[in-house]
Amino acid sequence: MPMESGKSPEQIREQIGLLVAQYYKVAFPARDFQSGVSEIPVSGKVFDQRELQSLVNSALDFWLTTGRFADEFERRFATVMGVRHALLCNSGSSANLLAMSALTSPRLKHQALREGDEVITTAAGFPTTVNPIIQNRLTPVFVDVELGTYDPSPEAIEAAVGPRTKAIMLAHTLGNPFQADLIREIADQHNLFLIEDACDAVGASVAGKPVGSFGELATASFYPAHHITMGEGGCVLTQKGVMKQIVESLRDWGRDCWCAPGKDNTCGRRFDWELGDLPHGYDHKYIYSHIGYNLKLTDMQAAVGVAQLDKLPDFISRRRENFAYLLRGLQDLESAFVLPKASPRSEPSWFGFPLTIRSESGVQRQDLIQHLEARGIRTRLLFGGNLLQQPAYQGITHRVVGDLANARTIATSTFWIGVYPALTLEMLDYILNELHQFCADSR
Repeated sequence: MPMESGKSPEQIREQIGLLVAQYYKVAFPARDFQSGVSEIPVSGKVFDQRELQSLVNSALDFWLTTGRFADEFERRFATVMGVRHALLCNSGSSANLLAMSALTSPRLKHQALREGDEVITTAAGFPTTVNPIIQNRLTPVFVDVELGTYDPSPEAIEAAVGPRTKAIMLAHTLGNPFQADLIREIADQHNLFLIEDACDAVGASVAGKPVGSFGELATASFYPAHHITMGEGGCVLTQKGVMKQIVESLRDWGRDCWCAPGKDNTCGRRFDWELGDLPHGYDHKYIYSHIGYNLKLTDMQAAVGVAQLDKLPDFISRRRENFAYLLRGLQDLESAFVLPKASPRSEPSWFGFPLTIRSESGVQRQDLIQHLEARGIRTRLLFGGNLLQQPAYQGITHRVVGDLANARTIATSTFWIGVYPALTLEMLDYILNELHQFCADSR
């Protein structure tokens, strides 16, 4: 499609969009599934020409930091998650760091967490749910999870509360929500903060309320494995204006100013502040109220997310359908596996399909996952297993409540397979057949 001279920038932009659609059809053709040859990933990005068009549209603006697409995404995603504020950042792990660090802000005065204060979390999970606790010189208190849901019970959380406990930070494991309504009640009874790591659980709900809306803060991730993708990217969610201001400051170098990139004097008093021991009138753009970072993402990433948001309901529906199909197909293997189950009162938004091998089954995890991998069926362990067995966590200051027996079982016997939207029934049938065949051969 040749470009004609004399066209306006808008007309040329439209022509480029049409060319991008043509490029997508040629560069990313659909491929037929071949049993034993084609790879079945556990996760992956699902996109079409609309993501490419939105990405290129943003690139043509040449606005290389956050901008109009980020603003649109934040507004729409906050609505999806049932909160007032969504603050984009460069990863879900950074979102967790920002959320935990926000609780140490001097703006919270006597409520702010201080060195040595305790935060309840789980031993079975992903490292960057726990790392921000350690990085902020707080003390993680580890509790066990239940097999099947892979979330902690409210009773386990209640039992872990001590005189120095100030917060709870938990992930909704593999898209299966923890009992956020009851844990919220525990937090309120003991005057604790609650942070929800919803990186794997966008679209899930508890008692009809979206995950991410129970805590003072929550997080999401847009890595390609997650429900929607920006390639890299994350988000901090909150209902509270003060938390929004703190997170925004921590994300944007720690500055006190809240001007958007490229904007000046939003407050109308840029040269009329007197904070700290600085002279009166010191430029507000260079006043710092927190020890912060630069964790923003680019508008080009947000542009991909805007296109993905339109597909989110379908993505969630297909994940649930794939999960249900696998669950039905594995009912006859309950003697070999602990099958996954939804937490009480929840509607999960499944990230993966976890299986724990029963000790009496005769199946060895290493043998089974090697069998599946050799046939193109990709597997993953349940993240760090028992984090206290990991080399990075040897010698950290911590407290344990309970014996962590299930976390140790997860470390030796649990793995998961994919349910992401690109999987077809043909692929799911192939997975089911290989699991049945291996278990039959192991008897």
